[in-house]
Amino acid sequence: MHCPMRKLDEGDGEHDVPETEEPMTGEPAEAAPGECGGGTCPGETGEKGEGAAGPAAPPDPAAELAAFQEKYIYLQSEYQNYSKRMAKDLAESRRFAIEETVHPFLTVYDFLTMAETAAVQSDNIEAIRQGLVMIIAEYRKAFDELGLKPFDAKGQKFDPELHDAVAHESSEEVPEGVVSKQWNCGFKLGEHVVRPARVVVSSGAPEEKKSEE
Repeated sequence: MHCPMRKLDEGDGEHDVPETEEPMTGEPAEAAPGECGGGTCPGETGEKGEGAAGPAAPPDPAAELAAFQEKYIYLQSEYQNYSKRMAKDLAESRRFAIEETVHPFLTVYDFLTMAETAAVQSDNIEAIRQGLVMIIAEYRKAFDELGLKPFDAKGQKFDPELHDAVAHESSEEVPEGVVSKQWNCGFKLGEHVVRPARVVVSSGAPEEKKSEE
């Protein structure tokens, strides 16, 4: 440490003599008001002293349980309302689908009742036949409105996705694995097979014919 010097007159000159200092002790000097020695004051960091409020009180279990119960009741009520709406919408959709499906066949029903009346009151077979032709035409019209398309299978190679084989029979004209007869046509709705065609599949030439060859 640099010490201030004072001048001392001695004979022919001046000499610098260090000024005396107060003796130092092992105890540190007291800090001035507002100062904290060797650190920060509690007030400067925002920390609360021991006299401040203690930690927050734990949550009340009864209050938490009541809140959860209230939320559960609300969610349960919402789910019940949702289920009722879905059931109502499903029933309405089903009714609409049935209505749209049967509507084209109402005219067919009218023609059938007219044909029944004509068959009872008249012996004119030609008139009855013409009535049946009209009924079949109405059926086809109804199928078209629904997008339902019939398809034939006779002469086609047997396809289990399209054909329902009810029997196999030998045939000299029809190759083996080809539909030789059709009992009922099939129906498609778009690419979906509503009903496969019921067919008889050829098993090829008879056994006697094969042995002769």
